[in-house]
Amino acid sequence: MGAPDREQVVRLTLDGVVHDGDLGVPEGARGLVIFAHGSGSSRRSRRNRFVAETLRRAGLATLLFDLLTEAEDGDYANRFNIELLKQRLLGATAWAQAQAATRALAIGYFGASTGGAAALEAAAALGVTVRAVVSRGGRPDLAMEALPRVRAPTLLIVGGADYGVIGLNQQAYEQIGAVKAFEIVPGATHLFEEPGALEEVARLAAAWFNRYLGV
Repeated sequence: MGAPDREQVVRLTLDGVVHDGDLGVPEGARGLVIFAHGSGSSRRSRRNRFVAETLRRAGLATLLFDLLTEAEDGDYANRFNIELLKQRLLGATAWAQAQAATRALAIGYFGASTGGAAALEAAAALGVTVRAVVSRGGRPDLAMEALPRVRAPTLLIVGGADYGVIGLNQQAYEQIGAVKAFEIVPGATHLFEEPGALEEVARLAAAWFNRYLGV
């Protein structure tokens, strides 16, 4: 695996508002992973940035962007507005499909917390356009009605010590209507802050995306 290409700052106009993003496209990229972060987070999340760098080292392009504006994020209810987050993700997907550097790349979603629900909602809306989804400590239960319509191979990753979220993911897992897998990282809590936990998340995600985006 080579070093990831340097990211570039990009601007996406979604709902008539400019959203900042970071796009990294390694040479010979086999796919593009668009990140949907969780409640109260941003594209600068240390955890998502670590995973993104790992994915680029594995030959995958990444796009991290702010789903909410600063003003929107100030309203706590927006952080759990899955419909709004889904629409922003759909907008970012359309943007990527129009860019010369990414239009030919197969698309995957990496969602965290409420972003996991938004990723699955968007994947259900787009059908086979989205080739893979990975959820880290996500809330797929918030997208329950959409799960039977998901066609993208979906990997749910939860921490072994994230007890409440494990159950919610198990319930959602049963409803997903696509190729799927469920991985529990032993001893990890919701934010995967334990030694080696986030590295395991990144490893699992890279393997899943390369399996389904590289074909």
